[in-house]
Amino acid sequence: MQVERKVYREDHEQFRATARRFIEREVVPHMDQWLKDGIVSREVWMKAGREGLLCTMLPVEHGGGGGDFGHSAIIAEELARAGASVSFGLHSDIVAPYIARLGTEAQQQRWLPGICSGEQILAVAITEPGGGSDVKAIRTSAVRDGDDYVINGSKTFISNGFISDLVVVVCKTDPAAGAKGVSLVVVETNREGFRRGRKLDKVGMHSQDTAELFFDNVRVPVANRLGEEGKGFAYLMQELPQERFIIAVTAAAKLERLLEQTLEYVKDRKAFGQTVWDFQNTKFRLADVKAKAVALRTMVDHYLAEHMRRKLTAEEAAIAKLYATETLWQCLDDMVQLHGGYGYMLEYPIARAFVDMRVSRVYGGSNEVMRDLISRKL
Repeated sequence: MQVERKVYREDHEQFRATARRFIEREVVPHMDQWLKDGIVSREVWMKAGREGLLCTMLPVEHGGGGGDFGHSAIIAEELARAGASVSFGLHSDIVAPYIARLGTEAQQQRWLPGICSGEQILAVAITEPGGGSDVKAIRTSAVRDGDDYVINGSKTFISNGFISDLVVVVCKTDPAAGAKGVSLVVVETNREGFRRGRKLDKVGMHSQDTAELFFDNVRVPVANRLGEEGKGFAYLMQELPQERFIIAVTAAAKLERLLEQTLEYVKDRKAFGQTVWDFQNTKFRLADVKAKAVALRTMVDHYLAEHMRRKLTAEEAAIAKLYATETLWQCLDDMVQLHGGYGYMLEYPIARAFVDMRVSRVYGGSNEVMRDLISRKL
């Protein structure tokens, strides 16, 4: 991209080489099969754990990598470069931090080693059939009964819903208290009354399993609650900025790689006695894409440096997520057009990206929510 990246240290780049080799060896050869199966094999999770590619920010004493967000960002970039829909980031950088930050010493010792090794795969259950991005409106309840919570309700659009072993469930422990009645409870998926619904048939990201989850009088010890009762909404607001920024990191890397692939295609494809690249329209469109990609990379790396210093604000994460995903989508549409009919064939990376990346404007909080968050600071 002809952008000098100064945000990463030498140890980060050494880690990138490890991550890239692993993805090329253990992920890329299996992507077609995972797309057909609608799920990634558990075997690759275990291999990623052994390679030190899961939970890179968690402490070494719990099995993590003892690194910083730069290591997590590199994994996101390399997966985006390979066009792989594998939810290591959801597991390691979105859900695991709840347990690492809020968990008691007993909870950390109980769960984190298996999480870091890939033996226990994580999901977070927030969205409900009628709720969408409105977290305060959740209806799944956790009623105290002695030393247990009894959980009832349903969740939808849950990534890792089929493969997960532990689910951080966002539920109402006090329905009358609004946002102050929300709590986070870890539910093991082998508990009686827990049920996975259908595997959802998504437009894209077919290898990343997404499911409905149902809770029918699921009894869970109060000891499975993360943090204090009633503070779950506040905990979510503290962790969501990192989730949103990871989406931005992925979008920036994805755009750069797709531009490379589109340039290769148009310079090789012949039409009307010349290459598609020879048309001024092609050059001008891709010049616009290049300018947007450079602007996006500059912004994301600035915020990446801020987040590695733990200074990224919720507003900045929303800005990054909004701009990155909107820019990627605009550029994707142009690059699909330049591929002609082949841009609509899923065997081409541009078509796969077209169906995979549309959701980036929705998950992690819809871009309308991002605009609302940003506008509050205007």
